[in-house]
Amino acid sequence: MPIFDSQLKAFLLDKKLISESDLATAETEAKKTKQSLADILLAKQLIPEEELRKLEAYIVGLPFVNLERETINPAVLNIIPEPIAKKNNIISYKTNGKELEVAIVNPDDIRILEFVKKKTGLKILPRLATTKGIANALSQYQKSLETEFGEIIKKESDAMSIISDTANEEAPEDLKKMAEDLPVIKIVDTLLRHAILQNASDIHVEPAEKEINVRYRIDGILRNTMVLPKQIAAGVVARIKVMANLKLDEHRLPQDGRFKVETPEYKISFRVSILPVFDGEKIVMRLLPESSKGYTLETLGFNAQGVEKLHRNIRKTTGIILATGPTGSGKTTTLYTLLDMLNKPGVNISTVEDPIEYRMPRINQTQVRPEIGLSFANGLRSLLRQDPDIIMVGEIRDNETANLAINAALTGHLVLSTLHTNSAGGAIPRLLDMNVEPFLIASTLNAVIAQRLVRTLCKEKISRTLKDFEIETVKKISILNGF
Repeated sequence: MPIFDSQLKAFLLDKKLISESDLATAETEAKKTKQSLADILLAKQLIPEEELRKLEAYIVGLPFVNLERETINPAVLNIIPEPIAKKNNIISYKTNGKELEVAIVNPDDIRILEFVKKKTGLKILPRLATTKGIANALSQYQKSLETEFGEIIKKESDAMSIISDTANEEAPEDLKKMAEDLPVIKIVDTLLRHAILQNASDIHVEPAEKEINVRYRIDGILRNTMVLPKQIAAGVVARIKVMANLKLDEHRLPQDGRFKVETPEYKISFRVSILPVFDGEKIVMRLLPESSKGYTLETLGFNAQGVEKLHRNIRKTTGIILATGPTGSGKTTTLYTLLDMLNKPGVNISTVEDPIEYRMPRINQTQVRPEIGLSFANGLRSLLRQDPDIIMVGEIRDNETANLAINAALTGHLVLSTLHTNSAGGAIPRLLDMNVEPFLIASTLNAVIAQRLVRTLCKEKISRTLKDFEIETVKKISILNGF
């Protein structure tokens, strides 16, 4: 139920919570800035937020709850996952049988209440709270994670200390036993689960001199998540190596691998990279949701003109389409989208990738393995004998791969690949630098895509903004009609 400024003004004056002069000043400011009266009152600190929320609760007929010093049972708190709670400022803080009490800030956000009701199957009892109360409750998600780590580490600290002192000298059998230690398994599983709930794209486990720093990349930004004691470093590294099927006793060379986590709620592939650093081994894990739906060119941000050009070029049976841009800009995602559009029963599509990020039905995907001699060039050479119609090369890195891709395009294949350049125009000098003849580039290059990864507005926030705009419009119409 929306609270109109006229209602709030009448109740403020009736309760004598603010002077008429201050209220008039705030009302003028609200009209000038097109903000709500409540926002102006809080911004100018003309009324304590708790008093304002209590008044709003009285107006809409909801109880008020103060969560600023409330400690919430983690089991109840986690009924609503942390990402949903943060995004919508909603907290589940008390349950009684089939009833769930939730705290909100915005009394007219019915949509999120219906969503929680549908997901939990419980009767939802909304309560109004202050933003400080909601913030205190949100911080307890992190505290519950720290508590979980703390209990595990405190319980097994002595055993873990012994492990760390001799980790680099351990035999593979001892390292495997270390990786199967229950507290180490709990720590790694908690890190992975929390990253998934946070919608993280990467997990960074970084050893320092006296500790381990854990960071998640969320919305393109690395965020500090957890600090773990140094003595568990060897166990955590060994556990992740076991999961990714890597060499346990190799501490001097980089290693790459992958593993998969499946539950009824999600199916995630983790791409693992381990790199020796001064204080140990750094681990970076890329999260690749396998259950996510395919993108379209429009949802990736291509304008109408760009979509039309790409549609025209992927209908060709020969030539090369290149996606360019810096590392992590979504080039492979764009190529997967194009492959999804081309993936018809009448064509044979083969790829050679490093790594295979997403599995696609009816597409023959080959993983590059340089350690056994299967490079991009060798893989592409073999693909040409597999009667392909369309070939996707994960990346053109060297002269041999570039020339093989050009020859494939000349001999009746449509080739898709990526190239590390900063612009579409930079693709041609890069190919020339790889000793590709200019006349061959002119004969085969169909299109070059240059892209960057940018942060976008949350659709739910946009919808809430539009809803606020509609409410404001209703207010103005009411005033115009004399209500």
